[in-house]
This record gives sequence, C-alpha cells and structure tokens, in this order.
Amino acid sequence: MRAQRASKPLTVRAAAKINLHLGVGRVREDGFHPLDTVYQAISLHDDLTLSETPEGDSLTVLGSPYVDLRDVPTDASNIALKALAEVSCGVGHDVAISKQIPVAGGMAGGSADAAAALLAHDRLHDLRQPDEVLLSQAARLGSDVPFSLVGGTARGRGRGEVVEPVEDHGGWWWVVVPAAVGLSTPDVYRHFDRLHPDAPETPASAEPLLAALATAEPVRLARVLHNDLQEPAIDLRPELGTLIERGEAEGALRGMVSGSGPTCVFLCDSHEGSMAVFAGLSATYDVVLPALGPVAGAHVVVS
Repeated sequence: MRAQRASKPLTVRAAAKINLHLGVGRVREDGFHPLDTVYQAISLHDDLTLSETPEGDSLTVLGSPYVDLRDVPTDASNIALKALAEVSCGVGHDVAISKQIPVAGGMAGGSADAAAALLAHDRLHDLRQPDEVLLSQAARLGSDVPFSLVGGTARGRGRGEVVEPVEDHGGWWWVVVPAAVGLSTPDVYRHFDRLHPDAPETPASAEPLLAALATAEPVRLARVLHNDLQEPAIDLRPELGTLIERGEAEGALRGMVSGSGPTCVFLCDSHEGSMAVFAGLSATYDVVLPALGPVAGAHVVVS
C-alpha cells in the first residue's frame, strides 16, 4: 500500500552535463548512433518544484537572465510533463522550473528537468521506487535522462542511456560559454553522418579518458578530451572554433564543444586559472560562467 502523500511542494535539483569523451559510431537502423561517452555533472543546475493540484498538470518556467526561454514549451510536449505522464498516479501536478542550464546548448537541460520530475514525483508521493526502476523510466524518455539521475562522472553506452558510475577523485574547474542561439542535436548528428559516411560501427573507446580521470591530473585529462560531434558543430557554426581558440589563448588547458553544442567548455588547471580564463573571455563574450565538476545527480533540495 502506498504511503501517505507529502502535503507540501517538493523541489529537486538536477545538474547540467558535459561530455568528457563522446565517441559516435555509424547510425543504426533504428536511427540512433551507438555511443561510448563519459558524462560529468557540473555546477549549473535547474530546480524543479512539484506540488499536487486538483486540476490537470500545468507548467511554468523561469530562468536566469542568460537563459533564452522562447523555445521551452510549457504544454504537454515539455519533457518534464512527459516524465510525469510516464509515471502518472492519477493526480494533477503544478510544475515550476527555474533554469540555469542553457537551452539547446548540448548540456542536457531538458534531460535534467525530466530526471528532476521523475525523482520529485517519486518522493512527493513517497513511492521510494528502486534505482533500477527510476533508471528504466528515465531511459524511455531520452538518452541523457538516466545520467541526469545518476550525476557525478559516469560512462554511457548504447545510445548513452546505459550508465555506469565512474570513480572520479578529481575536482575539475571549468569555464562555460553558452551561445546566444541554440543548435539542434538532430541537425548535428545528421551533419556528422554527412561528414563521416564511413564512420565505424563501434565508437571510439572511452578507455584513455577513464585512465586520465584516475590520475586526477588536469593536464592529462586535457590531452584526451574527445568529442566526435565537435567537427560537425563547428562546421555548422564556425564561430565556435574561434571561441575555442580564444579560450585556450586565455589560458585554458583545453576547450571543446559540449555534446552537440553550441555551448563550449574550457578545462582549467585550478580555481585561479579558471578565474583568469573567465575574466579573459568576459571581455568579449556576454555570458561566461564558472563551474566545478563533478557534482551530484538529481536530488531533493532541503529547505
């Protein structure tokens, strides 16, 4: 028998992700690409607050000033409401999302919201489902949603939804530069297919990246950061290449496109190094954000 429902709203925080390694194989017959990736959750996050209502589900979205909310749906097509529909327990919910994660930026902001909705629903109604049940629900919603539940640093395989946590003793300093205009993930994958019609079936292995992570040395990690979608993203948006060059000139150990882009991230050698890169890029770019990783996956915010 289900325990008594919580009577007050509940807030869950879910972090942005970056891909330290993103190996992409040839597109499969089902339209997905096989991946071997290493995710890391960083300290940009969305907060989702869930409460019961006698009416149907409703959604409001607010965001930090740099977050463009124009393309975030507030109807049933929003992935957070899709997540609630996936696990519906027959009551309505008010959903309020406060976003820090850039929209269409390659940082899995929508996936974070979906993961937050799944966990919030589970905890609000005191269901306490096993992790494997929540992860199965997450995988049905999207490739990045399971990682948004897990957080930390993790390896993803399949289409990215098969997630295995990775031991990571590093404290990694990042500088994040979102783009003013998003970039469609399907468009980037299609361009990857055009650029690499003979891509191997098996994606590039994440093993070198995992070995570097184990050392907790930023210089070693910088050498093996890898993203097969960076080339098509820069080909579609050449200014991303210019941004990466600028960030490395300002002192970053390595710059790269985050996931399918267009957000770019820069690995730095220390907090002081990240502040220098932050200051240098802020002279030209309107939005520059410092971040630390890894951080926790989706979790209840205790007020």
